[in-house]
Amino acid sequence: MLRKLWLVFAQTVTVVLALAFTLATLRPEWLPQRLQDRPAPTEPSAPARPEQAPAAAATDKDSRAEGQATEPGRTSYSTGARRATAAVVNIFTTKTVRGGERLPFDDPLLRRFFGDGRGERQTSSLGSGVIVSPDGYVLTNDHVVDGADAIEVLLADGTRAPARIIGTDPETALAVLRIDVRDLPALEFGDADAARVGDVVLAVGNPFGVGQTVTMGIISALGRTQLGINTFENFIQTDAAINPGNSGGALVDTEGRLLGINTAIYSRTGGSLGIGFAIPAGTARQVMQQIVETGTVTRGYIGVEPQDITPELAEAFRLPRKEGAIVAGVMRGGPADRAGVRVGDILVDVGGKPVTNTTTMLDVIAQLQPGATVTFRFLRDGRTVEVPIRVGKRPSPRG
Repeated sequence: MLRKLWLVFAQTVTVVLALAFTLATLRPEWLPQRLQDRPAPTEPSAPARPEQAPAAAATDKDSRAEGQATEPGRTSYSTGARRATAAVVNIFTTKTVRGGERLPFDDPLLRRFFGDGRGERQTSSLGSGVIVSPDGYVLTNDHVVDGADAIEVLLADGTRAPARIIGTDPETALAVLRIDVRDLPALEFGDADAARVGDVVLAVGNPFGVGQTVTMGIISALGRTQLGINTFENFIQTDAAINPGNSGGALVDTEGRLLGINTAIYSRTGGSLGIGFAIPAGTARQVMQQIVETGTVTRGYIGVEPQDITPELAEAFRLPRKEGAIVAGVMRGGPADRAGVRVGDILVDVGGKPVTNTTTMLDVIAQLQPGATVTFRFLRDGRTVEVPIRVGKRPSPRG
């Protein structure tokens, strides 16, 4: 008998608790007032309620206004993204492509699609650019505007403006444009030399023409060279997604400072595989300053064809060192030829600056002032030879 009563009591209590839990979850207003006012248990690390900590709520509101993270365990890069997106523009270009057969007869409809009957047609392309000056200077890639007949820039606020080319530098794949709009939001140049592998970066651009897009990744490597992309290479490598249309866009740190100009990707499919390259902001700034001041970039030149010393070459020719650059060719009548430089000489020093490979050789010589006489140190037949060379001006690759 007692056992039966105990079972009935236990079942009744279970049913009542289940009903109370269901009401508390679905219809808390049906519960007595005292039960509604009872505070719910909280974890020690839970944030204070607004009514308990109004000062904390105000701080949280300010943080949201600045685009910072507001929740424990949440990381946001919205501040840097907001600053960068305001200064990154979309670039639309059109150009006339000549070639093909003349149309056999003059038809307006056919001419609309195939050109003017002389094998000409209009093509359009898109890319990105970065506003680097409030008075309208825009940095982008040279290949974005190469050969363009008309260039239009779309600002983040929807404003459209025609742009003109101030100058280009194909050897670093950079170009400087200008639009007749003032008081623009400009990106601050960051210190790319202080960047480290593993730093978080954001890539901003207009991939595939879908509209302005921000992607996030890290710096995967620094000082990438000998990729065959540009003559002068010192790329920042990143795994932030960079796709067609991102060219000329910004690579920024989490505070929105410009670290590089996105320029190329490694891909077998045309899409991002997590290997993208950006021109460091320091290089972009130097090129831009020269272009703005003179309309072109002036570099030193001596007229030699260099080649890296590989372990195989060093062993085959019993070279005394594995650092330096071998002179594989000398341009007839050039500065090096007039100074007596020979094929097979190994360049090891330029004006006191050591040369370890062809990349450092090109960089060091490019920084020399044309017209200056500089001492070049070579290894020739096992002995050191110092040759004074009057530096020339590097010709334009499109000359």
